[in-house]
Amino acid sequence: MTSLKRLQQNFARIATLNEAAAMLGWDAAAMMPPGGAQARGEQMAVLAGLSHELLTAPALAEDLAAATPPADPWAAQNLTLMREAHTRATALPRDLVEASSRASSACETIWRTARKASDFAAVRPALAEVFNLTRQSAQILGAALGLSPYDALMTQYQRGIHAADAAPIFAGYEIFLQKALPQAEEIQNRQSHETLPPGPYATEIQEALCKQLSAAAGLNFASARLDRSAHPFCGGTQTDIRITTRYDEADPLSAITGVLHETGHALYEQHLPTAWRRQPVGQAAGMATHESQSLIIEMQAVRADEFLAHLATVLAKAFNKPITAAALKRRLRHVSRSFIRVEADELTYPAHVLLRFRLEQALLSGDLAVADLPGAWNDGFHALLGITPPDDAHGCLQDIHWYDGAIGYFPSYTLGAMAAAQLFAAARKALPALGAHLAAGDLSPLTNWLAQHIHSQASRFGFNELLLAATGENLNPAAFEAHLASRYLTT
Repeated sequence: MTSLKRLQQNFARIATLNEAAAMLGWDAAAMMPPGGAQARGEQMAVLAGLSHELLTAPALAEDLAAATPPADPWAAQNLTLMREAHTRATALPRDLVEASSRASSACETIWRTARKASDFAAVRPALAEVFNLTRQSAQILGAALGLSPYDALMTQYQRGIHAADAAPIFAGYEIFLQKALPQAEEIQNRQSHETLPPGPYATEIQEALCKQLSAAAGLNFASARLDRSAHPFCGGTQTDIRITTRYDEADPLSAITGVLHETGHALYEQHLPTAWRRQPVGQAAGMATHESQSLIIEMQAVRADEFLAHLATVLAKAFNKPITAAALKRRLRHVSRSFIRVEADELTYPAHVLLRFRLEQALLSGDLAVADLPGAWNDGFHALLGITPPDDAHGCLQDIHWYDGAIGYFPSYTLGAMAAAQLFAAARKALPALGAHLAAGDLSPLTNWLAQHIHSQASRFGFNELLLAATGENLNPAAFEAHLASRYLTT
């Protein structure tokens, strides 16, 4: 057996272990009784340990050293990704990895209480230790990968775009937002204030509609299921997709748009190339790319005028209520300056990400002390949106990411939103009848186009290379700004 073949077998075993962990994670969120938490934690830890042992085994390192890049571009990229995964896994000393894991776990536990009490001082020492250890890890990884420390973190979530690429894009958006936001608010105040009829909206009808709309978008429920959990997500594996959501009988749109968001993630996973399943090159291209696939469904297609007209008819019939497209627009396209990122509209959301992008770089480099984070957060937030958080629970304590050690993740959200707009513009150009299909509730032409240009490419390309192949250019925020202008800056 050749070294390359042995590598493929070993990485397939690693991927299979990760699939098992994914299924256990879904079960913990959707089905597991509370008493199973401790045992489940042990199960997950064993699987993670086995995966790490395979990835760092001396025999695997020998095969990586002996393997020569094959002529096939997919196989060559697969080898490149194998080497990067091995470098990341072996670069960090075990004691630093363990210390970081313990620090993040301890910090997250303290954060849960501190957030409820809006008490940053309570979690400050623990967060300082998380950033201290993350800084050490980032420096080691950066040296091993030939990247800056922050890029070493950022690229573990999304390959192919660095902080130097994102910074001017985000800065340009800040300029756009300062002009666009007050204009959008003024126009919005002059538009229809029509609202949805009051509930209740029966949960069983919501669930049936979620499945109906998800299937209409192209999700194959022979290899997927929809369940309930406290926090909606999409998990599972390529042939066993698990979507979860929660239902509110006063607001059916929360579950419907949430499930369609997760459907975008699910379609990406279902359409990955089977020939490269369980190989690094056969995986999704990264978190920003994944977010673009959920947002192109939820934000670009579902919130489009054509689809909302169709959705109003569907909802009115299902719930026997006078639901109109104007009411849906008011509910789903309402602009508001708000403190909480996850509640933000698509126009102001990038400001939330931009703030975190800048602050986490300053914290990582040491230019900003953790003790000064609340003040820096409040000042930065006011500069971006003109409002100041009333307390730290509405400010620097609101997200779990930093307290859990996930630093470098935030840019993926807005990079994905911008990519979604760019891809949707390209799809409209390539599919002249797309608007008519959306008006009929048919998302399949769009999702088929995405399957061809994004899903089937898996991790063959980095972020900008993938966009270049699909749209003819690297990430260009002009498409996102044009989309927002068309939706929010016209009467």
